[in-house]
Amino acid sequence: MTRSYFGTDGIRGRTNDVPMTPEIAMRVGQAAGVHFLRGDHRHRVVIGKDTRLSGYMVESALVAGFTSVGMDVVMVGPMPTPAVAMLTRSMRADLGVMISASHNPYYDNGIKLFGPDGYKLSDADEVAIEALIGKSPKLAASPDIGRARRIEDARGRYIHSVKSAFPEHLRLDGLRIVVDCANGAAYHVAPSALWELGAEIVTLGVSPNGININDKCGSTAPETLQQKVIEVGAHIGIALDGDADRLIVVDDKGEIIDGDQLMALIGASWARRGLLRGGGIVATVMSNLGLERFLGGKGLGLLRTQVGDRYVVEMMRAKDYNIGGEQSGHIILSDHATTGDGLVAALQVLAELVESGKPAHELLHQFDALPQLLKNVRFAGGAPLEDAAVKRAIADAETRLIGNGRLLIRKSGTEPLIRVMAEGEDEVLVETLVDQICEAVRIAAG
Repeated sequence: MTRSYFGTDGIRGRTNDVPMTPEIAMRVGQAAGVHFLRGDHRHRVVIGKDTRLSGYMVESALVAGFTSVGMDVVMVGPMPTPAVAMLTRSMRADLGVMISASHNPYYDNGIKLFGPDGYKLSDADEVAIEALIGKSPKLAASPDIGRARRIEDARGRYIHSVKSAFPEHLRLDGLRIVVDCANGAAYHVAPSALWELGAEIVTLGVSPNGININDKCGSTAPETLQQKVIEVGAHIGIALDGDADRLIVVDDKGEIIDGDQLMALIGASWARRGLLRGGGIVATVMSNLGLERFLGGKGLGLLRTQVGDRYVVEMMRAKDYNIGGEQSGHIILSDHATTGDGLVAALQVLAELVESGKPAHELLHQFDALPQLLKNVRFAGGAPLEDAAVKRAIADAETRLIGNGRLLIRKSGTEPLIRVMAEGEDEVLVETLVDQICEAVRIAAG
């Protein structure tokens, strides 16, 4: 079945345009509710959101949908995506929902669904829910309509869970940390957790107003964080995205550290301490060849998946790996969380910083990355990758990179973009090939 609503990370789009309308959100609630009404117990769904203005609208529509088919709703307000996954499990809920478009601008929103185990839904579950969205649901009888309530202690529960991932014998005393919460879901919990562990905190992006989420802040716009780290003489900077499931770090010299370097650090540390399972880590096709070579030099492997943290998690579960992630900063540490958790990953990095006694710029640069360039081309419709000129440009680039690099061309699963990535030993060649392909795509896309 072709999926009309679900992409690589749930349902996402511009608010008040299909598929992110209140009507469709209500139908998603009804369909997901019906799909997870299993057994004769009282059913429950946990709903969290980030700080987007449209979150109220989507939340209300989902509540109407779930309660109309007889499912109780627990609303936790603005909370990170991994917190919703954790609360879904700990509250023995049948389903979890996060209302967020992650790193996208405020005018987008999305719906991410978690099963009772706290993991994102399988393709099979999403297909089944899609099939139900277009059908009239069986509404609950009047006495069986679901009830909705808010809980006030969700933040404390999540902070406690996050801190349990930090070694008990360590503290963050003496560390000055700049934390950028992207005016998003972690604006309260991230600074609180770090402060409780003893750090001196300098905050950015902790004043959400509904429309400033990810606006010149957070993991996708770390320039302000870089400046602030230098300005205040911080030991390290931490940037989360709008729903706090990804992490980018800035070292004490203001240099950006991506997810590949962070996975290398955590993977090597866990291997040294006997905590690493699977003999390596899981990453996507986007991760740098330098990471693969680094791991190989330590006798560790790298399994690659298609882009999307859900596919990383699926591979981790199938092969019993406990570290995986993406170059963009989604890092999944399955000993502590069922999905990417920027704060949990940050605490692993901070633990290494404390124990090593090294400055961040020395500790965090684990390997020399090969020159890699990613560019995006926006398109309005059609299939530019099927164009003959685009195919010729791609074939030519692949031929020129044989033995010296690699090429990856794909459509984004969350935005109308063609992503063009190349990496190799020759930086000039990489840039030339990416530009040639991008130009061919632009012409084909009109």
